[in-house]
Amino acid sequence: MEEKNGLIIVHTGNGKGKTTAALGLAIRAWGDGLRVLILQFIKGGWKYGEIETIKKLGEIDGRIELKRLGKGFQRNTDDKAEHIEAAKEALKEAGNTFESGNYDLIILDEINYAVKFELITVEDVKALLAKRPAELHVVLTGRDAKEEIIDMADLVTEMKLIKHPYQKGIKAQKGIEF
Repeated sequence: MEEKNGLIIVHTGNGKGKTTAALGLAIRAWGDGLRVLILQFIKGGWKYGEIETIKKLGEIDGRIELKRLGKGFQRNTDDKAEHIEAAKEALKEAGNTFESGNYDLIILDEINYAVKFELITVEDVKALLAKRPAELHVVLTGRDAKEEIIDMADLVTEMKLIKHPYQKGIKAQKGIEF
């Protein structure tokens, strides 16, 4: 029988592809029979292609689901308290799902941004990871991952921006960037 060691995986950096890589991992895990949960800490009401894909895969057998818990990207005109409350609720949801034993892989999408924008603290995230059952895989995405989180991780990938179409005035392309 194969030994199961849950991994803490961080996808960070200023390049594109952090969430995309995590979702690719989610699809791989689902395809191999794992139970997957994606908790989005920042992304709010925007429509993304991956939401429909995950929803359709989840309808097949219920082993993959995505929960959008954030209020969207914070703007200067937004009520920060509302974003803080949403991030704290997402953190609580993550803690409950860690303890439930219902999942093999949990993706904490944009959690590093939630820390960067001071919606939650790095101590909150460290405490959450400390509660992780040994067999649970956890992926944390978002730019500017804190050194303390990187130190706790088993695998860290930094996406590095080399070139981006926005630099040439090309707007984000549906199906490619969202």
